[in-house]
Amino acid sequence: MLTTELSNGIAMPRLGFGVFQIPDLNLCEEAVISALTCGYRLLDTASAYENEAAVGRAILRSGVARKEIFLTTKLWVQDYGYESTKEAFYRSLERLQTDYLDLYLIHQPYSDIHGSWRAMEDLYREGVIKAIGVSNFSSAQLADLITFNHIAPMVNQVETHPFCQQNHAAEFMQQHHIAIEAWAPFAEGKNEIFTQPLLTTIAQRHQKTVAQVILRWLLQRNIVVIPKSVNPQRIAENFAVFDFSLTEQDMKEISTLDLGKPLIANHADPERIKFIGTRRFAT
Repeated sequence: MLTTELSNGIAMPRLGFGVFQIPDLNLCEEAVISALTCGYRLLDTASAYENEAAVGRAILRSGVARKEIFLTTKLWVQDYGYESTKEAFYRSLERLQTDYLDLYLIHQPYSDIHGSWRAMEDLYREGVIKAIGVSNFSSAQLADLITFNHIAPMVNQVETHPFCQQNHAAEFMQQHHIAIEAWAPFAEGKNEIFTQPLLTTIAQRHQKTVAQVILRWLLQRNIVVIPKSVNPQRIAENFAVFDFSLTEQDMKEISTLDLGKPLIANHADPERIKFIGTRRFAT
């Protein structure tokens, strides 16, 4: 298993399993068990996904020791602020049936992020969180958080796939020892990514699927990635990416697909910010 070393020395598995958009709790539970059975050891959920309880049950049913799993969840905007962040954190622990998290993330880069971050710094110092980070933060927002707090984010989870490669953002994060983690590695199927001619050619060259090529491309860029599926065959297929490597030429060719902008979510869009502010979940 490849790992990425975080700024505090913790090893984070570079290939994990995400459960975004799996609202059916039974389906989510079975998918997580399939993933753990295949060998995944990084699990990524969020309070806003409303499936933390299913992830917790799956971990207990799987028979895999908790200490072997790198467990991540996220704080939603309705719970931002110092005191409310701590309360939301412990509610997540209860749903996940664990007494610590390996990684806790601020889910969206809006509202009282500094109050939440100070709470997360305190929880980190107390040892109930092994690493703290953020999601969907721009370089400027990362700089703001770093400058006005004591602990820098250890991870930033952002939209990253062949059409949105995050090259400039990745450079900034590398300079500040922040690990980049890719959500939506398959661009949610946009731009016909699974039949894209260049990716298809590279996949045929290696006798792999386009999905496997994309995951391998991210792993070779030292990017943590969390593909999602509820199909046991696909879950296993997405994990079968450690028996081949892309060439330098493959990597260069894939770099030409970058559009330099997000396809799924523009977090600088004022309308999106307003929309996020209206989203409430049962936490």
